Amino acid sequence: MSLIKNELVIVRGAGDLATGVVYSLYKAHFKVIILETQHPSAIRRKVALSEAVYDGKTKIEDIEAVLVKNYEEALNIIANKDYKEIPILIDPNCEILNHIKPTFLIDAIIAKKNLGTNKSMAKYTIALGPGFTAGKDCDIVIETMRGHNLGRMYLESEAIPNTGIPGNIGGKEAERVIHASSDGIIENIKNIGDFVREKEVIAYINNDNKKIEVIAPFEGLLRGIIRDGFKVRNGLKIADIDPRKSEYNNCFTISDKARNLGGAVLTAMMYLYNR
Repeated sequence: MSLIKNELVIVRGAGDLATGVVYSLYKAHFKVIILETQHPSAIRRKVALSEAVYDGKTKIEDIEAVLVKNYEEALNIIANKDYKEIPILIDPNCEILNHIKPTFLIDAIIAKKNLGTNKSMAKYTIALGPGFTAGKDCDIVIETMRGHNLGRMYLESEAIPNTGIPGNIGGKEAERVIHASSDGIIENIKNIGDFVREKEVIAYINNDNKKIEVIAPFEGLLRGIIRDGFKVRNGLKIADIDPRKSEYNNCFTISDKARNLGGAVLTAMMYLYNR
């Protein structure tokens, strides 16, 4: 009898929300391979497995990811039933699918649009957030907007369209997320977990001979900031401030939202596999 935990799962994306999904899958003993871009732009880097792309490996809570060069290396790692490191492969176009077909493919990029995921990619496909139609682009869509419907499965429709307004945390919404005001190379002054004051400079964007300040809109904890030296574009999300000063540990642990999505994905997988 084949056990579902022996089935191969490919996850597109390794940002903070995707990491919550991967965490749930790994803890449930699935064989997981992560696909990422060459230059991930995660903000909450202390809880994003995508950092392995830059550093070779990374540890989030009690799980680790390791960068691999090809799909063969990834398969060799997960061939061990007690594998300790989750392989992450730079493969934004899913070239791995030319060689293997997974039972499940999870699109956890959270790009607010479809970057190429379709139902032919795996036996079962699940996508997170807006940009997908369940039954057309994938088998199931998972709601990612904070609130009453977070984690809800859609079998024949779409997730709530992107509003552009982040969920409320500590009474702050849109103002808690900072976007680049210019193209350029970011130079971080503050680190994740630092307490910052209102109007304090947290980074600079270097554009030609100009040094553009990135200012904290209010005081709080710097929950996330894009990697130092990253080439940003105007409008790109580059930092996230949490007004709740007592939530320091949250900067370094998987969020409630990410864990919710991880559980939702597991439920969707069971629904598809057992129906």
